[in-house]
Amino acid sequence: MGSIRKSALGKVLDRKEVQVNLPSAKISHFFGTNVFGTEALRATVSSDIYKELVNAVDKGNKIESHVADAVASAMKSWAISKGATHYTHWFQPLTGATAEKHDSFYEPSPDGRGIEKFKGSALVQQEPDASSFPHGGIRNTFEARGYTAWDPSSPAFILENGDAKTLCIPTIFVSYTGEALDFKTPLLKSSAFVDKAAVEVINEYFDKSVSKVSTSLGVEQEYFLVDRALYEARPDLTMAGRTVFGHLPAKGQQLSDHYFGAIPNRVHTFMVDLEAEALKLGIPIQTRHNEVSPSQFECAPMYEEVNLAVDHNQLLMDLMERVAERHNFKVLLHEKPFAGVNGSGKHNNWSLITNTGKNLLAPSSKAKENLQFLVFFVNTIKAVYNHNALLRASIASAGNDHRLGANEAPPAIMSVFIGSTLTEVLNELENNGHIDIDKGDNVYMKLGINKIPPILLDNTDRNRTSPFAFTGNKFELRAVGSSANSASPMTVLNTIVGEQLVAFKKEVDALIEAGEKKEVAIIKVLRGYIKDSKAIRFEGNGYSEEWVEEAEKRGLSNVKNTVEALEAYQTKVSKDLFAAHDIYSEAELDARVEIQLDSYVMKIQIESRVMGDLALNHVIPTAITYQNKLIENIKGLKDIGIDVSDNPTFETIKEITEHLAIIRNNVNAMVEARKVANKIEDTKSRAHAYSTDVKSYFDVIRYHVDKLELLVDDEIWPLVKYRELLFLR
Repeated sequence: MGSIRKSALGKVLDRKEVQVNLPSAKISHFFGTNVFGTEALRATVSSDIYKELVNAVDKGNKIESHVADAVASAMKSWAISKGATHYTHWFQPLTGATAEKHDSFYEPSPDGRGIEKFKGSALVQQEPDASSFPHGGIRNTFEARGYTAWDPSSPAFILENGDAKTLCIPTIFVSYTGEALDFKTPLLKSSAFVDKAAVEVINEYFDKSVSKVSTSLGVEQEYFLVDRALYEARPDLTMAGRTVFGHLPAKGQQLSDHYFGAIPNRVHTFMVDLEAEALKLGIPIQTRHNEVSPSQFECAPMYEEVNLAVDHNQLLMDLMERVAERHNFKVLLHEKPFAGVNGSGKHNNWSLITNTGKNLLAPSSKAKENLQFLVFFVNTIKAVYNHNALLRASIASAGNDHRLGANEAPPAIMSVFIGSTLTEVLNELENNGHIDIDKGDNVYMKLGINKIPPILLDNTDRNRTSPFAFTGNKFELRAVGSSANSASPMTVLNTIVGEQLVAFKKEVDALIEAGEKKEVAIIKVLRGYIKDSKAIRFEGNGYSEEWVEEAEKRGLSNVKNTVEALEAYQTKVSKDLFAAHDIYSEAELDARVEIQLDSYVMKIQIESRVMGDLALNHVIPTAITYQNKLIENIKGLKDIGIDVSDNPTFETIKEITEHLAIIRNNVNAMVEARKVANKIEDTKSRAHAYSTDVKSYFDVIRYHVDKLELLVDDEIWPLVKYRELLFLR
């Protein structure tokens, strides 16, 4: 057995379970203890300061300097009382990871003793060096300035790393000239836009007491856990985050016995530790279970306001990495770390909630509330229909390309599943043309609006193949990749729904001005939307070839790779959409596409290099070594007079030779294709070359390497095998 593989397996067998001590037996006793939230703020600043800050956050006003100074002073005292010595602006640059630069509270004083300081100016804004963060051409390389600015809508928190504690302040990140260089800024803008659009619709037609509509989000996070030693023994996992080679073991996930099964002891201990850390940080994590694939798991929090939910999900992924180290595990967040078994996503459960506590996507027993429900329900479907290619672009990545369309993930075709009950409701609304609704008499009863079941969750089965499914009181976007920042798809979803609500109000108002009764005008517009967007609704098997053909007839987008998917961001319709509502300027949108294409190239490039290295320096030498042993065996048999003409070893030697030749030839050809692609200056063209030319060699090289894994003696095979990665814990 390869020495590295043998050493790694030995470490796994010697693992001891890490002891975890919870802060308290009751979660309520320690939930949010490391968060400077509403209660901590109210307890440490005057009531006037508190009110000014809350008003500034609610209305989006500038925070005055005296308010910032008061909050900074209170925040510093609280953090120091918790043992923090440093603070940082915590932001989400376009690398996909979070970023932080730590500064000490301590400052030297004239008497040489020093003092802890933290002013409002330091809270509100910092200037980290932005020269190395992705910017997509927005700024010149020599222009290093970038600014982080405090986001008071997301509470500060203390991050523990061993004995060190740091106060983390969530911030946006913008360039010197004001363009967004992060995920948070456009998300906040899109949330404000859909809030304004939704409130105007509600105030005009349903309820004037509503003053705010918040986007609610719940993020289900899937991930794999493998032993750290096994991870470190696989160069492809450490470099690319996924295995480029590996033959499926005899037993994989086909029995589905791992799904919702008993959680292995060592994994359970990790989960308990992770949850304790998350709960201290105010992340309302509630669910844990085994997923379908061996060594695959899921955790999920309760629903939160979208900005906070995204912050918490980014923080949760970081916590996973930190806690896993304590337990000698490695968390794999790649969308498809293992071929042949389910990949990982993060299901984004989205809805709209009023400040009065009403879920706008929850049906009711009251006819008027059901009309309100239908307004937001149908407009959301219409928005997805209008911009299905854009929604597809929002979840595009090199990792997700491996996952979308496989048996565990929705296809790349964006469709909406609503279930049989709501399909009947919409059909009734669309087809009741014979009813005289012009007079508005008993309009709710005539159209069945008063009969919509208040609880739809159990009225129809869920469709696991749908990328955008209604699940009772929310829509679930299931196509988001496990490593993604959910801010991107949520920014798109908020924007397209906001735009659709604006258009809806204009159409309804026009009918009312023409003399239609309000309810009649609303229903007429909804009826048109139901007809117009019917093509996006699909209740069947999203994996079937029949659906692919049907979707094409319906004119729906079916883009299977990131390079082509991202084109939807750069259409005139998309650019006008984002610019009109101040979500992205054209420069910001172009920059993000440039960054994603460049990231795509680098990730495929890394996978290609790892694949070539493993094939040429690990697999081929090992196979030749084994082949030589077989040749020596044949020679030995001949030397003692045994007839070897029909010996099956000859066939094995021949098979190995054929596989080796194909591997070497294709690796060499892949390297040449990479060289050609690297010479292409235009980023999009280079990305396309990597997608079509370089990547085209991956499957054939893998196929023949995996065949060699079955032929070569297990004792000398150098790479940790799937049966070990997936089943040894």
